[in-house]
Amino acid sequence: MSTLIRWNPAREISAMERMLNTMIEDRTRAIRGTASDTATGTLALDVTETETGYTVTTTLPGVTAEDIKISLHEDVLTISAEIAQNTEKKDGERVLLRERTWGKFSRSVRLPNSVKSDAVEASYENGVLSLSLPKTENAQPRTIPVKANKA
Repeated sequence: MSTLIRWNPAREISAMERMLNTMIEDRTRAIRGTASDTATGTLALDVTETETGYTVTTTLPGVTAEDIKISLHEDVLTISAEIAQNTEKKDGERVLLRERTWGKFSRSVRLPNSVKSDAVEASYENGVLSLSLPKTENAQPRTIPVKANKA
């Protein structure tokens, strides 16, 4: 005996939309590369999650720790920085090629769960910024013991 399944065009369209979005994002990532694209003002991030929190890592070459601004408001993490334009010239020097990017750039990402804002830690070493964002207690999974009733 066979089972009949009702065709739902909305479900099919939704699945195709998800596939198309994934293809576009993959292609965009391949064109842009994995490094920060400061020319367009964006910043590439790696975000990982554990049961207890999130880790965010990004590369900020040519930036000092003092020039990095990090904010967390209503579970939206924003990282911004600025690379100053090098305009110093020596006497008799002329610029033949200038490809290094400069200017302001930032990136915001909404975290899926609440974070303990007072426990966030940031470290910056060799051009790599790493953030540790612990989840709030109610956002962490917990195990509930089952008690057996004795009759």
